[in-house]
Amino acid sequence: MREPAFWWRAGTGEALAPLGVIYGVVAGLRMSARERQAGLPVICLGNLTVGGAGKTPAALAVAQLLHAAHERPFFLSRGYGGRLAGPVRVNPALHRAADVGDEPMLLARRAPTVVARDRLAGATFARSAGASVIVMDDGFQNPSLTKNLALILLDGRRGIGNGRVIPAGPLRAPLELQLERAQALIVVGAPERAGADFPFCTAGWSPIGPSSMPSADVKCLRLRELPTRKSFLRR
Repeated sequence: MREPAFWWRAGTGEALAPLGVIYGVVAGLRMSARERQAGLPVICLGNLTVGGAGKTPAALAVAQLLHAAHERPFFLSRGYGGRLAGPVRVNPALHRAADVGDEPMLLARRAPTVVARDRLAGATFARSAGASVIVMDDGFQNPSLTKNLALILLDGRRGIGNGRVIPAGPLRAPLELQLERAQALIVVGAPERAGADFPFCTAGWSPIGPSSMPSADVKCLRLRELPTRKSFLRR
C-alpha cells in the first residue's frame, strides 16, 4: 500500500491525530522495553519515518569503514519479504530474494549477512561464525538488541513530513523518543542546516563499479570522527 500523499504536507493529518497519539504510545512502550545484549558490538542504521532513506547504502559504507579498521562486520537483517525465518547465512549462489528478502541479497555481496526474525538468535549465530561487530540496516525501533551506536537517516527532501505519527503522518514513533535513542542523524540529500543541538551528517549515494552496487558517500562518517572503539564498540 502506498503512503498517503498528505503525510508529506505541513499542517495535515489532524483528523487522524488521536489515532497517531495511540500508535505513538504503543510504539514508545515497545521501544522502552528491556534490550538484550548481543555479546558483541551492534551498529544500527534506522529511519524516523516510513519509506526508504538510504539505510542499505549507508550500511554498506559502514561495513567498508569497519573492514578498513580490520574488523569483521556481519550484517544482520530481519529479511523482510523473505520466507526463511532463520537464523541463516545468506548465500547469493543459493538463495533468492523470495527466500531472504531484497536487501540481504545486496548486503551479502559486501560482507557476511545473517537473516533472522529473532534478532538475538541472529546475533548469536553471527558471533559464532566469527563476527566482531554487527551492522543492522533495520530494527532501530525494535528493542530486541542493545545498540552500541544508532545512526538515523532522513530524506533531506521530504524531512519528517507533517511531523505526525502513523496513521496521521509518516513518523514511526514520536520524534523526541526516537532522537533520544540515536547518536547521530544522517541527512540524505541534506538541506543546508539542521538542529544545532544534535550531531548532524550529510550523505548522498551513487553507483560504483560495473555491478552498479549503490554506495553511500557519508561525508562525516570517518573513523576519526566516530567515538573510539572502547566507547561505542564496548563488549
